[in-house]
Amino acid sequence: MASRVAPGSTRGRPTALVYVDGFNLYRRCLEAHPDSKWLNLPRLMDLLLPDHDVLHVHYFTARIRAGAGDDPQGPIRQQTYIRALESTARVTPHYGTYRMDKRPMPKHPAELGDDGKLLRVMVRKTEEKGSDVNLAVRMLLDAHRGAADLYCLLTNDSDQVTTVRTLQEEVGVDVGWISPLPTLRQSKDLKNTNPALIACVTADALASSQFPDQVQHGRQTLHRPISWR
Repeated sequence: MASRVAPGSTRGRPTALVYVDGFNLYRRCLEAHPDSKWLNLPRLMDLLLPDHDVLHVHYFTARIRAGAGDDPQGPIRQQTYIRALESTARVTPHYGTYRMDKRPMPKHPAELGDDGKLLRVMVRKTEEKGSDVNLAVRMLLDAHRGAADLYCLLTNDSDQVTTVRTLQEEVGVDVGWISPLPTLRQSKDLKNTNPALIACVTADALASSQFPDQVQHGRQTLHRPISWR
Protein backbone atom coordinates (compact mmCIF):
# COMPACT_ATOMS: atom_id res chain seq x y z
CA MET A 1 0.00 0.00 0.00
CA ALA A 2 1.45 3.37 -1.01
CA SER A 3 1.87 5.92 1.76
CA ARG A 4 -0.58 8.80 1.75
CA VAL A 5 0.77 12.26 2.45
CA ALA A 6 -1.23 14.39 4.86
CA PRO A 7 -2.68 17.59 3.35
CA GLY A 8 -0.02 20.29 3.50
CA SER A 9 2.71 17.85 4.54
CA THR A 10 6.05 17.82 2.75
CA ARG A 11 7.54 15.07 4.87
CA GLY A 12 5.96 12.17 3.02
CA ARG A 13 5.40 10.16 6.20
CA PRO A 14 2.75 7.44 6.34
CA THR A 15 -0.63 8.66 7.51
CA ALA A 16 -2.82 7.54 10.39
CA LEU A 17 -6.39 7.89 11.56
CA VAL A 18 -7.13 7.45 15.26
CA TYR A 19 -10.32 6.15 16.87
CA VAL A 20 -10.70 6.93 20.58
CA ASP A 21 -13.03 5.04 22.91
CA GLY A 22 -13.73 8.08 25.07
CA PHE A 23 -15.41 6.26 27.95
CA ASN A 24 -12.63 3.67 28.15
CA LEU A 25 -9.95 6.36 28.03
CA TYR A 26 -11.68 8.19 30.86
CA ARG A 27 -12.24 5.16 33.08
CA ARG A 28 -8.88 3.50 32.50
CA CYS A 29 -6.69 6.59 32.48
CA LEU A 30 -8.06 10.10 32.98
CA GLU A 31 -10.21 9.36 36.01
CA ALA A 32 -6.98 8.74 37.94
CA HIS A 33 -5.37 11.93 36.53
CA PRO A 34 -7.90 14.74 37.12
CA ASP A 35 -5.33 17.38 36.18
CA SER A 36 -4.96 15.76 32.73
CA LYS A 37 -8.60 15.78 31.60
CA TRP A 38 -8.19 18.99 29.54
CA LEU A 39 -6.54 16.76 26.97
CA ASN A 40 -5.63 17.87 23.46
CA LEU A 41 -6.15 14.55 21.70
CA PRO A 42 -4.49 15.48 18.37
CA ARG A 43 -1.42 16.68 20.27
CA LEU A 44 -1.35 13.41 22.25
CA MET A 45 -1.58 11.37 19.05
CA ASP A 46 1.24 13.36 17.45
CA LEU A 47 3.42 12.46 20.45
CA LEU A 48 2.45 8.78 20.51
CA LEU A 49 2.73 8.30 16.73
CA PRO A 50 5.85 10.33 15.87
CA ASP A 51 6.52 8.41 12.64
CA HIS A 52 3.07 9.14 11.21
CA ASP A 53 1.11 12.17 10.14
CA VAL A 54 -2.12 11.91 12.11
CA LEU A 55 -4.82 13.10 9.74
CA HIS A 56 -7.76 13.07 12.12
CA VAL A 57 -9.05 11.79 15.46
CA HIS A 58 -12.52 10.28 15.80
CA TYR A 59 -13.77 10.56 19.39
CA PHE A 60 -16.57 8.25 20.50
CA THR A 61 -18.59 9.13 23.58
CA ALA A 62 -22.12 9.79 24.79
CA ARG A 63 -23.57 13.03 26.07
CA ILE A 64 -23.93 13.04 29.83
CA ARG A 65 -27.50 13.72 30.84
CA ALA A 66 -28.38 16.09 33.65
CA GLY A 67 -29.49 14.03 36.62
CA ALA A 68 -27.68 10.90 35.43
CA GLY A 69 -25.07 11.22 38.17
CA ASP A 70 -24.19 13.00 41.36
CA ASP A 71 -22.36 15.86 39.60
CA PRO A 72 -24.70 18.48 38.08
CA GLN A 73 -21.74 20.22 36.42
CA GLY A 74 -20.69 17.09 34.53
CA PRO A 75 -22.69 17.80 31.35
CA ILE A 76 -21.36 21.38 31.22
CA ARG A 77 -17.74 20.26 31.57
CA GLN A 78 -18.21 17.61 28.90
CA GLN A 79 -19.73 20.08 26.44
CA THR A 80 -16.92 22.56 27.09
CA TYR A 81 -14.31 19.87 26.52
CA ILE A 82 -15.84 18.64 23.27
CA ARG A 83 -15.96 22.22 21.97
CA ALA A 84 -12.27 22.54 22.82
CA LEU A 85 -11.57 19.36 20.83
CA GLU A 86 -13.55 20.69 17.88
CA SER A 87 -11.50 23.91 17.94
CA THR A 88 -8.50 21.90 16.69
CA ALA A 89 -10.33 21.04 13.42
CA ARG A 90 -8.75 17.57 13.75
CA VAL A 91 -11.38 15.91 15.93
CA THR A 92 -14.87 14.68 15.10
CA PRO A 93 -17.08 13.58 18.02
CA HIS A 94 -19.46 10.66 17.50
CA TYR A 95 -22.25 10.12 20.01
CA GLY A 96 -23.83 7.04 21.46
CA THR A 97 -26.38 7.25 24.26
CA TYR A 98 -26.53 6.74 27.99
CA ARG A 99 -29.12 4.29 29.22
CA MET A 100 -30.20 4.57 32.83
CA ASP A 101 -32.49 2.08 34.54
CA LYS A 102 -33.10 0.45 37.87
CA ARG A 103 -32.28 -3.19 38.45
CA PRO A 104 -31.79 -5.55 41.39
CA MET A 105 -28.15 -6.18 42.27
CA PRO A 106 -26.52 -8.23 45.07
CA LYS A 107 -25.91 -6.16 48.18
CA HIS A 108 -22.30 -5.26 48.98
CA PRO A 109 -20.87 -6.47 51.26
CA ALA A 110 -22.79 -9.67 50.58
CA GLU A 111 -25.59 -10.61 52.97
CA LEU A 112 -27.85 -13.63 53.06
CA GLY A 113 -31.57 -13.42 53.65
CA ASP A 114 -33.67 -15.74 55.81
CA ASP A 115 -34.05 -18.02 52.79
CA GLY A 116 -30.28 -18.40 52.47
CA LYS A 117 -30.13 -16.43 49.22
CA LEU A 118 -28.09 -13.30 48.53
CA LEU A 119 -29.95 -10.14 49.43
CA ARG A 120 -30.53 -7.81 46.49
CA VAL A 121 -31.21 -4.10 46.41
CA MET A 122 -32.50 -1.84 43.64
CA VAL A 123 -29.78 0.32 42.14
CA ARG A 124 -29.67 2.90 39.37
CA LYS A 125 -27.32 1.64 36.67
CA THR A 126 -25.98 3.82 33.87
CA GLU A 127 -24.55 2.28 30.71
CA GLU A 128 -23.13 3.77 27.55
CA LYS A 129 -24.73 2.26 24.47
CA GLY A 130 -23.78 2.47 20.82
CA SER A 131 -20.25 3.87 20.96
CA ASP A 132 -18.54 0.51 20.42
CA VAL A 133 -20.59 -0.14 17.30
CA ASN A 134 -20.10 3.41 16.04
CA LEU A 135 -16.35 3.05 16.43
CA ALA A 136 -16.18 -0.30 14.65
CA VAL A 137 -18.30 0.88 11.73
CA ARG A 138 -16.26 4.08 11.32
CA MET A 139 -12.97 2.14 11.25
CA LEU A 140 -14.28 -0.37 8.72
CA LEU A 141 -15.71 2.34 6.49
CA ASP A 142 -12.50 4.38 6.49
CA ALA A 143 -10.39 1.29 5.85
CA HIS A 144 -12.62 0.26 2.95
CA ARG A 145 -12.11 3.71 1.45
CA GLY A 146 -8.34 3.50 1.90
CA ALA A 147 -8.33 6.73 3.89
CA ALA A 148 -4.95 6.21 5.61
CA ASP A 149 -1.98 3.88 5.96
CA LEU A 150 -2.65 3.03 9.61
CA TYR A 151 -5.93 2.77 11.52
CA CYS A 152 -5.16 3.21 15.19
CA LEU A 153 -7.51 2.22 18.01
CA LEU A 154 -7.29 3.70 21.51
CA THR A 155 -9.05 1.45 24.00
CA ASN A 156 -8.44 -1.38 26.42
CA ASP A 157 -11.80 -2.98 25.62
CA SER A 158 -11.33 -6.51 24.31
CA ASP A 159 -14.77 -6.31 22.67
CA GLN A 160 -12.97 -4.63 19.77
CA VAL A 161 -10.83 -7.69 19.00
CA THR A 162 -13.25 -8.76 16.27
CA THR A 163 -13.02 -5.30 14.71
CA VAL A 164 -9.23 -5.45 14.67
CA ARG A 165 -9.09 -8.95 13.22
CA THR A 166 -11.66 -8.09 10.55
CA LEU A 167 -9.61 -5.08 9.47
CA GLN A 168 -6.43 -7.16 9.38
CA GLU A 169 -7.72 -10.36 7.79
CA GLU A 170 -10.67 -9.28 5.65
CA VAL A 171 -9.80 -5.72 4.64
CA GLY A 172 -6.03 -6.21 4.69
CA VAL A 173 -4.97 -2.98 6.40
CA ASP A 174 -2.52 -2.16 9.17
CA VAL A 175 -4.08 -1.60 12.58
CA GLY A 176 -2.38 0.13 15.49
CA TRP A 177 -3.32 -0.13 19.14
CA ILE A 178 -2.89 2.53 21.82
CA SER A 179 -3.49 1.32 25.36
CA PRO A 180 -4.73 3.76 28.01
CA LEU A 181 -3.14 1.54 30.65
CA PRO A 182 0.44 0.61 31.63
CA THR A 183 1.86 -2.66 30.33
CA LEU A 184 0.89 -4.97 33.19
CA ARG A 185 -2.81 -4.09 32.92
CA GLN A 186 -3.18 -4.06 29.16
CA SER A 187 -5.71 -6.28 27.39
CA LYS A 188 -4.01 -9.54 26.44
CA ASP A 189 -6.68 -10.21 23.83
CA LEU A 190 -5.95 -6.96 22.01
CA LYS A 191 -2.22 -7.51 22.31
CA ASN A 192 -2.60 -10.98 20.82
CA THR A 193 -4.00 -9.50 17.61
CA ASN A 194 -0.39 -8.54 16.82
CA PRO A 195 -1.03 -4.91 15.86
CA ALA A 196 1.29 -3.24 13.38
CA LEU A 197 2.01 -0.64 16.06
CA ILE A 198 1.57 -0.61 19.84
CA ALA A 199 1.73 2.53 21.96
CA CYS A 200 0.74 3.45 25.51
CA VAL A 201 -0.64 6.63 27.06
CA THR A 202 1.93 7.71 29.62
CA ALA A 203 1.77 10.32 32.37
CA ASP A 204 4.45 12.35 30.59
CA ALA A 205 2.49 12.32 27.32
CA LEU A 206 -0.65 13.44 29.14
CA ALA A 207 1.20 16.29 30.82
CA SER A 208 2.62 17.42 27.48
CA SER A 209 -0.75 17.32 25.70
CA GLN A 210 -2.92 19.72 27.68
CA PHE A 211 -4.85 22.58 26.14
CA PRO A 212 -4.01 26.05 27.44
CA ASP A 213 -6.32 27.21 30.21
CA GLN A 214 -8.24 29.27 27.64
CA VAL A 215 -9.13 27.94 24.19
CA GLN A 216 -10.65 30.07 21.47
CA HIS A 217 -13.38 28.41 19.38
CA GLY A 218 -14.76 30.91 16.90
CA ARG A 219 -16.07 33.80 18.98
CA GLN A 220 -16.29 31.69 22.12
CA THR A 221 -13.58 31.51 24.77
CA LEU A 222 -13.54 28.15 26.52
CA HIS A 223 -12.09 27.89 30.02
CA ARG A 224 -10.48 24.86 31.59
CA PRO A 225 -12.83 23.59 34.34
CA ILE A 226 -11.58 24.51 37.79
CA SER A 227 -11.78 20.91 39.02
CA TRP A 228 -9.45 19.86 36.18
CA ARG A 229 -6.56 22.06 37.30
